[in-house]
Amino acid sequence: MQILVINSGSSSLKFQLFAMPAAEVLASGMVERIGIAGSEIHYKIATDETTGSTSIKNHGEALKKVTDLLLSTESGILQNVDEVAVIGHRVVHGGSKFTEPTIIDAEVKKRIKELATLAPLHNPHNLTGIEVAEQIFPKAIQIAVFDTAFYQSIPQKAYQYAIPKEFLEKEHIRQYGFHGTSHKYVSKKAIDYLNKKHSKIISIHLGNGCSMTAIKDGKAIDHSMGFTPSNGLVMGTRAGDIDQSVIFYLIESLGYSAQEVNNLLNKKSGMLGLTGFSDLRDIEARAEAGDASCKMALIINTYRIKKYIGAYAAALNGLDAVIFTAGIGENSSTIRQLVCKEMDFFGIELDKEKNSRRESKIREINTENSKVKILIVPTNEELEIAQQAYDIQNL
Repeated sequence: MQILVINSGSSSLKFQLFAMPAAEVLASGMVERIGIAGSEIHYKIATDETTGSTSIKNHGEALKKVTDLLLSTESGILQNVDEVAVIGHRVVHGGSKFTEPTIIDAEVKKRIKELATLAPLHNPHNLTGIEVAEQIFPKAIQIAVFDTAFYQSIPQKAYQYAIPKEFLEKEHIRQYGFHGTSHKYVSKKAIDYLNKKHSKIISIHLGNGCSMTAIKDGKAIDHSMGFTPSNGLVMGTRAGDIDQSVIFYLIESLGYSAQEVNNLLNKKSGMLGLTGFSDLRDIEARAEAGDASCKMALIINTYRIKKYIGAYAAALNGLDAVIFTAGIGENSSTIRQLVCKEMDFFGIELDKEKNSRRESKIREINTENSKVKILIVPTNEELEIAQQAYDIQNL
């Protein structure tokens, strides 16, 4: 069975074509910087890898470009679109209704669209991917795998907000959690690597969107994001944690509308608001060149991560390992170094030489004396989605 997995992030689209159940990768790639100048397409089949630059305005355009590559007579892997039996889609917000992989129909699409107000940078792109895929692959079964599903194990003491309880009971306003497919995948890999029956792990997913999860014995017990993917860490364009009074001040004293504030906090804040750039590679390069705003932004970003490590070490009552994953977590030695700096109280000691290496496998970057393992675990949300999509087809 050939399963195509589409993973739409806020500014990227990753894809992998699998032969299941062997989990053989037939083709893979990524469209980066969607809607940003200098969009790039990476495409790989077997040992042949190509990269091209172009202008890609939205996720619909990105998926069409990917399909053209898969069907290309020169570099394609498909003879026709009907060879794809199943398409697995990452969907960020499933609310309280979707707690497991779900075959997509009109009702599911309607609900994903309704939840777009809670994940404005993701659910609309996820839905676009579904609708474009339905047009291009009309015979394929479309399956949604929800980021929020991994967080069903979070206890009430962590997911309930300290507001009148009827908002939880009637309106389902609570913490949900995001990047769950990634956190689930890398934590399983880390647990296998540690070879421990019981484990206490903090998983740090850093990309354009960023989040952290406290994981005990393979189950999520807390998470940095909340009702929407806006809370928690400093992100590419999202502010993360902020005093809610700032919102009222913007509206009541500065004349912003609620929609303008929502747009400000989700699309104009974070690293973009601090520096004028949302891509960390641009920010690191300018910081290296002496840009004071970019230097401070890196400090602010990593200070927030350090605070969450402290909080989750307390929630877990101990710590066996810290995981860095996703585009920034796996590739930015600068961010990892700043996060792990002066964390010896927690038994976290980084080996700078190991940290500077570039390898595409799970590895330790801690010193031999470090009480806590510092792991880089390459995420593979696409494989996790493919496996879940395959499993639902074979129940």
